[in-house]
This record gives sequence, C-alpha cells and structure tokens, in this order.
Amino acid sequence: MSTTTPVAGEVRTVELAVTGMTCAACSARVERTLNKLDGVRASVNYATERATVHVPAALGDDLLLERVRKAGYGAHVRGHDDEDRTAGRVRDLRRRLFVAALLAVPLGNLSITLALVPSLRFAGWPWLCLALAVPVVFWAALPFHRATLRNLRHRSSSMDTLVSLGVLASFAWSAWATLFGGHEPGYWVGFGPTAAGADAIYLDVAAGVTTFLLAGRYFEARSRRSAAGLLAALDALAAKEVRVLRDGVEVMVAVGELAVGDRFVVKPGEAFGADGVVESGQSTVDVSAVTGEPVPAEVAPGDRVVGASVNRDGRLVVRATAVGAHTQLAQMTALAERAQARKASVQRLVDRICAVFVPVVLVLAALTLGGWLLTGHPVRDAFTAAVSVLIIACPCALGLATPTALMAGVGRGAQLGILIKGPDALEASREVDTVVLDKTGTVTTGRMTVTACRPAPGRTRGDLLWFAGAVESGSEHAIAAAVVTAARAELPALPDVDAFAALPGLGAEATVDGHAVLVGSPRLFGERGIAVEFETLSGVAVPVLVAVDGEPLGVLEVRDVVKPSAAAAVAALRARGLRTVLLTGDHEVAARAVAAEIGVDEVRAGVLPAGKAHAIDELRATGARVAMVGDGINDAPALATADLGMAMARGSDIALRSADLVLMRDDLRVVPDAIRLADRTLRIIRGNLAWAFGYNVAALPLAALGLLNPLIAGAAMSLSSVLVVSNSLRLRSFDASGEVK
Repeated sequence: MSTTTPVAGEVRTVELAVTGMTCAACSARVERTLNKLDGVRASVNYATERATVHVPAALGDDLLLERVRKAGYGAHVRGHDDEDRTAGRVRDLRRRLFVAALLAVPLGNLSITLALVPSLRFAGWPWLCLALAVPVVFWAALPFHRATLRNLRHRSSSMDTLVSLGVLASFAWSAWATLFGGHEPGYWVGFGPTAAGADAIYLDVAAGVTTFLLAGRYFEARSRRSAAGLLAALDALAAKEVRVLRDGVEVMVAVGELAVGDRFVVKPGEAFGADGVVESGQSTVDVSAVTGEPVPAEVAPGDRVVGASVNRDGRLVVRATAVGAHTQLAQMTALAERAQARKASVQRLVDRICAVFVPVVLVLAALTLGGWLLTGHPVRDAFTAAVSVLIIACPCALGLATPTALMAGVGRGAQLGILIKGPDALEASREVDTVVLDKTGTVTTGRMTVTACRPAPGRTRGDLLWFAGAVESGSEHAIAAAVVTAARAELPALPDVDAFAALPGLGAEATVDGHAVLVGSPRLFGERGIAVEFETLSGVAVPVLVAVDGEPLGVLEVRDVVKPSAAAAVAALRARGLRTVLLTGDHEVAARAVAAEIGVDEVRAGVLPAGKAHAIDELRATGARVAMVGDGINDAPALATADLGMAMARGSDIALRSADLVLMRDDLRVVPDAIRLADRTLRIIRGNLAWAFGYNVAALPLAALGLLNPLIAGAAMSLSSVLVVSNSLRLRSFDASGEVK
C-alpha cells in the first residue's frame, strides 16, 4: 500500500458522525474541542449528528476522533453503516421507553391510589413503589446519567445535567422519606395535602419525568431520522447493477464497476446506472424523481440521460459520461448534505445561547431552592419548585429549531429539483425584491429553431425544406442545425449534395440533384444580385434565404425561442410582488420582443458578459435585493455578485459553482417554486424559534414560583421538542403551489 506525501498547506474535508450529543450545548462543545487543533475548522450540526471538519492534509483522522472521544462523545468517519447505527440508537431508546412506561404506569396508579385512600394501604407499600422505580431511574434513565457524568469529568454541563439532577433528586427524596421519614401528613406533587406516608410518592416524579423525556427523545430521534431520510431516498434511487455491453454481450455488473465510456443497456422499467448519451434506441424516460420534471422526456440517439431516471418504453444503449460520485444524482446529494452541515447565522446565535443556558439554569434552580427556604416555605415546596426549574428549562427545542427545518427544507427541495446549497441562501431569499433573468439559455431554449417557413409563390414548403436542409446538412453552424432538424422532422430523407462550399459569415452553397442551391443571409443574396422580398414574423428572427439556380425559393425564419414556462414563471414572480428584469447581451429589439412575450418589468439589453456583474451592482446600489437566474459561463460573476444566485442545472460548471441555488428542472417555474420553498422554510424556522424562546421565557418563572409541578414540567419540555421537529417536518408536504399541508 503506497502513501502520498501531503502537500504543504493543502486542506481536506472529513465528515464525522458524532454520537452522544443530546442538545445544542453538546454540539457547541464538540465544535470548540475540534477547533482548538491547529489549522482545523469544524462545524458540528446537532440535528444531523455530523461534524464537517476542514483539516490540514497532514493531520490524521485518528487525532480528530481521539479529541471528540476525550470530550466525552463517540465519533467515527461517516460510512455506509451510519443508517444501521442510527437505527440501533432508535431501537435502544424504544426499549428504554417501553420499560419506563411499563413500570411508571403501575407505580403512578399505586402511588396515587394509596396516597388518596389510606384504607387501601398495606404493609411495605412504599418499598414496592421504590422497587418499581429503581429500574426506571437507574436503567431507563441511564443515558441521562451517563451524559451527566461525562460532562462532570470535563467540568461542563448540558440538558442531561438538568434531567439527571431532577430525576435523581426526586428519587433520593422519596428514598429518604421511605427509609427515614416520620410519615406525617404529607404533600403530593403540588396537588394538596394527603395522608401520612405520601412523601414517598415523589417516585412518581422520577419515573414520570423519565418516561416523558424518553418518549420525547424517541419521537425526536425518529423524526430527525425521517427528515434525513429525504436525502437517503435520493441515494436509494440509484441503480445497484447495470447491464454492460462487452464484446456485444450483456454482462450484469455492480454499478461501481461501470467506467466512463462504457456502453450499457437499459431495458423498460430499469433505472439508468449513470449519466450518459443514448447511442441507439428510442424511449420515454421518467426523470421526475431526479429533476422534479413531471412530464416524461422523449429520448433518441444523441440525447443526454441522467442516472437514476427510469426508462419506460424501449430498449436503450447508453454510453456512460459520468459515473459514481460524478453523476448528477450523487452531486445533488453531496451538495445537499453539505448544505445541512452549514449553519444559518441565527443558528450560530442559538448555539452561543445554549452553551451558557444550562449553567444559568443550575444557578436559577439553586436560587429558587434558597429563596423558598429563606422565605419560610416547607422543604418539600422548595424542592418541588427547584426540580421543576431543572426539568422544564432543557434547551432541546432551541437546538432543534433551525437545523431540523433546514434539513427538511433541503431534502424536500432536492426532491422537487431545487438544490439549496446552504442556509445563507434561505436567508438571502427572505429579502429578495428583484429577480434578474438572463435571456439566452435561461428564458429562451438556447437553441436556434425554425419558427416560420414561407416559400415563394408557386413553390411548396416541402421544396423549401428539401433544398435548404440538404445544403445545411454539410454545415455545423447552429442556424444550419436548426434548418436540418426542421427538414428531417417533415421529410423522409434528404438528398446527397455535391460541391458543398461554406461561406463564412454569409451561408453556404452546393449542388443538389443537379441544381445550384444558395442558402444564406440577405447580405449574401445582395452580393449575388438575387432580389428577395421578405418580412420576418417577429422582427427579431434571423432570416435564412434560399435560391435555386439563381431564382428565389423562399425564406426560413430561425430564432432562439422562448421557453413555454417563461411567461408563467414571470407572472408567478410578479404575483409575489417581485420586480423582474431581463438582462441580455442581445440587441434592444430582440430583448424587447422577448420581454413583451414573457411580461417582465424592465429590460437591460446590449450588456457585455463582463458587464453583467456591474449591472447587478447597479441594481443593488439603488437598494434592491437581487436574485440572479442564469446558466452560462458569462453569468458566473453576476451569480456570485447577486444576493441570491440561481443557476439552471444545464448550465456551465462555473455557473453552478457560483450559485446559491441550483435549479435541476428545465422549467423556469422552478424559480418561483424555489423562492416559495426558501420563504416557507424560513417562516417555519422563525416559528420554531419563537416557540422555543417563548416556551423557556414563560415556563421558567412559572416553575420558579411553584406553579408547575415536575411531572407537568417534564411533559411540557418533551412536548416542546417534539412540536418543533414535527413543525419542521411539515415541509415534507410542500408542493409546487407553495402550500404546506
């Protein structure tokens, strides 16, 4: 096994799966630990339980893992078994929850009944309650205690510290009352006086709080796994095996063995194992799972296909152009995962708050206990209030508010063909008020198309296409390709040509079936002295004139046509109150014609590629918050300059790297869809944070004043976390109308 000497200054990225984190304070601690290493830059996401670490190439993974473990948490380099590990943790929580609930129910019923009806008590009943509580407190609640001990070893604290102290304090009080209590008339969990011996029923608090918190953590873990599963579902779309053609024979191999240039067969109902180009066969391909396009695409030789899309009809032979991690699906998933690892600015603020929140709550609990005692209240009342403060203040909901919504939004976006690169894109979309659209390749198809065919009097459409298509078949010009495509679409075959000659910048000429044919621009015909009268239908198309033996045959109109979805997309943007601008290097007449067709508010024509970024800066200088939609290399600076860059996936690699959002569907209506999804995700994040902050602000004073008993506090804290996660998961039902069920 050979090793390569790392290049000085080279940085690599390591993805770690971190276990044992139970709140945002834990993720902040792991992040601080990793960032103390020289040259290391780490970001830890509590919701995804992942650490994205940028490290010098010479630094080994073992040192990173060791530092995380020394901080008291488990860690391993992310791999294919992560899903199994996550499932194992969910199963462990389920087992502990089952035992806790199984014992807490009879314990609660027994304690309540015997506390309220003294005549039903029997000898040793407090001991029976104690025996039922022991497995709950010391086995079911073990994750809380284990995390607390780990934190104490590192002189730190987390939400588990609050839970563990509350549960153990309740159990200790009950055990003391059982062993040494005088069994005077007691006080039952804040609900009023009871008969003697009721002190022991604080075991209800220990078992009940444990059960509530385990239930909350179990459903939280399931929900987080479900949100992460949106991207896992994308991975699952990929074919596992592929039929490779070797010496004309189909051989079934693992998709990992497929190489660029290999030819493989895809039969009806099968998924494409890689991105490629069709070499033979015709079929209909379902690309909805990958790009979000609802309409199946017709493919024929020469057409591109995307890995994981599904062949619906005929047998296809495809030459692989991108395999493995380089396929569109793999890059979608990788970019989406990196987006989840990045933190929104509001989340960084929450992390800082959570890091100091637990110590503050511990101090508040101590002050509550002391305050009640100093004001002459019974020890039991002071104890109840202090335990309630400990339990209800856990900042789980704060830590989950942003990352779970981001995780669900990014995953749903990927399913709809909207790739969100990070939370900064969501935050930028919130204030966007102007959308700038590049014309060629974005608003238009980027391909020249014959839009009108007008033969001279006495000649037919078929004659015009027959002669023009034959001559242009010898040229590689974009206009020539459009003429040939139109001719082949209407004619069974094109004739052979002789003496073909290209006339650069003017057209071409050749001999077709013994006739001298000239195809080209008005300038060419003027130079040859051939008079042709024509009027283009749109005033912006390119006229292609055709003459046979010196006599005019007719005119073809060729233009870059507007995408069918463009007008609807602009209408949707304007309906949201957004200003729309068409930006193009084309001349004013052509730009105005396209603008009138799609309904944009403003046109900026004749802008050179280098000037597009300057045009964006000019708009921003007026106070506008600008989103730029483009696809070409010349759009990359403008995409990077805009507040929000949106690149069409069929564009250049440079444009895709410069953008904040990548639009996988070749449909401009994805632009308003993307803005709606970003806006909806931000609204849910803000709602989550409002609830989480509001809950803690309102609950802590109530608990400190003794208005919340520990059982209700535990239930409320668990419900808060589950509510935040459930609210985030509503994004899974987001559809193209922008509605969330």
